[in-house]
Amino acid sequence: MSAPAALEIEGLCTDYGPVRAVDGVTLTVAQGGVTAVLGANGAGKTSLLRTISGLQRASAGRVRVRGREILGLAVEDVVRAGLAQVPEGRGVITELTTEENLRLGGLWRGADAAALEDAYSLFPPLRERRSQAAGSLSGGERQMLSIARALMAAPQVLLLDEPSLGLAPIVTAQIMRLIRGLASERGLAVLLVEQNARSALSIADRGVVLNLGRVVAADDAASLAADESLRRAYLGF
Repeated sequence: MSAPAALEIEGLCTDYGPVRAVDGVTLTVAQGGVTAVLGANGAGKTSLLRTISGLQRASAGRVRVRGREILGLAVEDVVRAGLAQVPEGRGVITELTTEENLRLGGLWRGADAAALEDAYSLFPPLRERRSQAAGSLSGGERQMLSIARALMAAPQVLLLDEPSLGLAPIVTAQIMRLIRGLASERGLAVLLVEQNARSALSIADRGVVLNLGRVVAADDAASLAADESLRRAYLGF
């Protein structure tokens, strides 16, 4: 029996003036599953995430988190509904310490010492650097901090935008294992946007390929990775 859908997207469209960046996208992410959204630069991947999380206004469609419609809600209400996003470029506040960044992530729900301890248990390097300015962290540590900060809001659905961007291959592999563990061990539904298609498909259950804002392929991850013509046309490996 398949896991229930934690995130459901139906016919989602996003326009920037006359340009349609997201064009009728429909997909689901199961509870405890990872769905990878793949495609070249300009395919509409980041616009899709920004629309789901309420940072960009949708032109049409529906977005539901565990059956609740969230399209049109204020961003803070989207977070309260159980969805958190880790932006491209990591987005930590460099002047604040590691722990201050984490506390910001849990402000709305009054995250306590137990939530901080959970974050440090999940990402041990952050414990060692809890009093350091976030700007002094390595790229991989900043990515860990960005994910940990999102988890402080106790989401049920986690959106990740290019988590491997600018990271060394060994660090990318570590981050990808962490993402897989969040889904498998903690039951999060993860929507993972990546240009590194090989890495993303290695941990995903399903994959969706975007081109010019439209879904051009959707299948289980292994089938997409094995489709040589699709890889050559859209995935670059």
